[in-house]
Amino acid sequence: MASYVYYADLSANRKRNVLAKVGQLFDLLEPATRFAPRDLVAVKLHFGEAGNTASIRPQLVRQVVNKLNSLQTKPFLTDTNTLYVGSRTEAYTHLVTAYENGFTREVTGAPVIIADGLRGNNSAEVVFDGNHIQRAHLAADIYYADGLVVLTHFKGHELAGFGGALKNVGMGCASRAGKLEQHSNISPKVSKKKCIGCGDCTVWCRGGAIVLEGQGKNRKAQIHPERCVGCAECILACKQGAIAIQWNESIPVFMEKMVEYAAAVLQNKMQKALFLTFITDVSPLCDCYPFSDSPIVPNLGILASTDPVAIDAAAADLVNQAPGNPASKVLGRSIQGEDKFRQLFPEIDWQHQLAYAEDLGLGSTDYRLMELDAALAERSKEKNEEV
Repeated sequence: MASYVYYADLSANRKRNVLAKVGQLFDLLEPATRFAPRDLVAVKLHFGEAGNTASIRPQLVRQVVNKLNSLQTKPFLTDTNTLYVGSRTEAYTHLVTAYENGFTREVTGAPVIIADGLRGNNSAEVVFDGNHIQRAHLAADIYYADGLVVLTHFKGHELAGFGGALKNVGMGCASRAGKLEQHSNISPKVSKKKCIGCGDCTVWCRGGAIVLEGQGKNRKAQIHPERCVGCAECILACKQGAIAIQWNESIPVFMEKMVEYAAAVLQNKMQKALFLTFITDVSPLCDCYPFSDSPIVPNLGILASTDPVAIDAAAADLVNQAPGNPASKVLGRSIQGEDKFRQLFPEIDWQHQLAYAEDLGLGSTDYRLMELDAALAERSKEKNEEV
């Protein structure tokens, strides 16, 4: 049976703006059937790295918080600390970054709690019977929350092809140990023939795993695997294409671990979880970078579903069906065509994460996309028939 995915475009007028549409989309998911009064509800989102400007607007987040408050739940905004050394590597600077990006209680109506604690070690160990994961290390404050609302900024991603709800849950709800476990198969290598010793990669490597060794023409980058966290930022930093990983072996395993982590997060919350995805400012790279490149497509709208697989499949289809943004240039290429994620990252089969999630029973790639007004009309008709 196809899963429902509700869709709202970004058209607006005096009678109904985009803020109202977010509230209507959320209502279609019937949150009162998922959450009870006094439930502690984790609103999982990405606050954006300092300097990143593509994350979900805080005013839109407030509409979800308002709905949760109206149900007398206790919502809190949350994310987890990063593996790499940046503005969100520990809770203090993570909170400062969130506030500077507009995610304050005054704007959103909810407090911010960093779910894996001060240094990313506030973790709950969960037994999971996966092909790769037997014990998942999850952010404790998400694991112990009564409910979960996943707000996702849809964008490209250099390891998963795109970053959607599955990645937001699988990677984003893991503690530091969980993130490291998912990245553990990513091992970049330097081609000595291509490396010119410029040192750009050393600047991007926030874990300090890359050093320049040798003199003169023999000065080359060297990656020390014991320090590498597998974030893969060095691959994009190298303009010479001298850094690469074993894509065919590493990437499928990474995706499968990520999806298994998503399943571990949701195994005690599948009936207490809702998903909204914002297909706006669809940047080519994830929001962990301290910048946001030009979007690869125009702003398309907002999706809502109870199925994380269906909402990711629908978002990917909408992006691929949309015209490319002529102002977007990535690595010297204009992103056009049917499969924009393959054009961004030719080596990555982004559909693998969807297929694997479907195999695990997380949801279905078979979905029915229903426009907001049509869904509201159908819901109204159903209520009238009940009367």
